[in-house]
Amino acid sequence: MAEITASMVKELREKTDAPMMECKKALTEAGGDLARAEEILRVKLGNKAGKAASRVTAEGIVGVHLSSDGRTAAIVEVNCETDFVAKNDDFQAFAKALAARVADGAPADVAALSAMPLDGGTVESRRTELIGKIGENMSADIVARMVEGTVAKYLKEVTLLGQPFVKDDKQTVEQLLKARGARVHAFTLYVVGEGIEKKQTDFAAEVAAQAAAASGR
Repeated sequence: MAEITASMVKELREKTDAPMMECKKALTEAGGDLARAEEILRVKLGNKAGKAASRVTAEGIVGVHLSSDGRTAAIVEVNCETDFVAKNDDFQAFAKALAARVADGAPADVAALSAMPLDGGTVESRRTELIGKIGENMSADIVARMVEGTVAKYLKEVTLLGQPFVKDDKQTVEQLLKARGARVHAFTLYVVGEGIEKKQTDFAAEVAAQAAAASGR
């Protein structure tokens, strides 16, 4: 069996991002074969991710990316189990990387994002490796946020308080009322002409009738 050196452990860690002790164990199991040790680690990390998958992920952070031209932006929520992990540098870097992938590739849903390339693998494989390293379940909420954004935009357009003030579109009606110390108790929507029966006319028939009258003179 080949001697497991610190440089071998370091090289395997750099390739897999796994904890040092896990790397040493994998190298020992593989008899010093770096490629086999890497495969062993990926299997172990995958199993660890599978065990974590059933645990609730109620904490997390939001990754944000803005393109260099300022025309495209993406926001991705990445969840974890504890706020401790949410402060982890690798976890935060993963969230930022996901936001960049969403901005660049505009995936239709989480499944599409998971299959996108990232750091020599896929988003899903990177997520699995990170779970193995950190030891907590993680999960990327895109569709729900898109729906929330669409609903918020719709409500802004159809509700009184959410609409921009007609004389200052940078201020909503609600903001204006708060600034003036006022509030709306009730309101009624008036539509000009509503409730008044309008005479229905057939323009073509009128023209034809006038033409017939003129020709009969």
